Amino acid sequence: MEHNFWHSKWQNNEIGFHEPTGNPFLVKYADVILNTSPALPPRIFVPLCGKTRDIAWLLSQQCQVIGAELSEIAIQQLFEELGVIPTIREFAHGKVYQKNTLTVFVGDIFTLTKNDIGPISAVYDRAALVALPEALRAQYTQHIVALTQCAPQLIVSFEYDQNAMPGPPFSVSEDTVTALYREHYKVECIERSNLEGGLKGKVNANNLVFTLTPNKTLDRK
Repeated sequence: MEHNFWHSKWQNNEIGFHEPTGNPFLVKYADVILNTSPALPPRIFVPLCGKTRDIAWLLSQQCQVIGAELSEIAIQQLFEELGVIPTIREFAHGKVYQKNTLTVFVGDIFTLTKNDIGPISAVYDRAALVALPEALRAQYTQHIVALTQCAPQLIVSFEYDQNAMPGPPFSVSEDTVTALYREHYKVECIERSNLEGGLKGKVNANNLVFTLTPNKTLDRK
């Protein structure tokens, strides 16, 4: 998607994709990302994080959370809702908002490097892959592999008839996730369930939850 598309969504408060109470699948399957590394506390990367309530939950589990988000409005609202005042600094490709164990890079995720974010224990992708059109998904997944050095992942996605409604969020099937990540990960769909009320109340959809276990860990030097 063009950057202006997402900037306008946040500027106009058109954020129906935002879950105000967090995601139940994170709580249900948290062990997948919290127990992947001896590192204490876990360092969880949340790509395209917006102002998700999931961040507050991860922080409550004594995680360090590293987010990446294009919209500065979203991140300003995130810290406001957390009730904390961040320090803000510039980095090579944008701004960094930081307070205690939460760090969020504001800018184009494709400009981030592994040196920017540091070592990552696991990735929690609830709203990133489903936010991207098909043309960008391979670039995104390759970047995540390099950026996090093939850290384990928990992915939450939707599956529905894309002809019935345009995204985002887009339909991202099990076959799609497997094709994108199988070179580096064992991909397992651990839940497929009906999305109650449909997607945006318009189209029948399923929730899909995936665990991605790395085939091997990339060189972290």
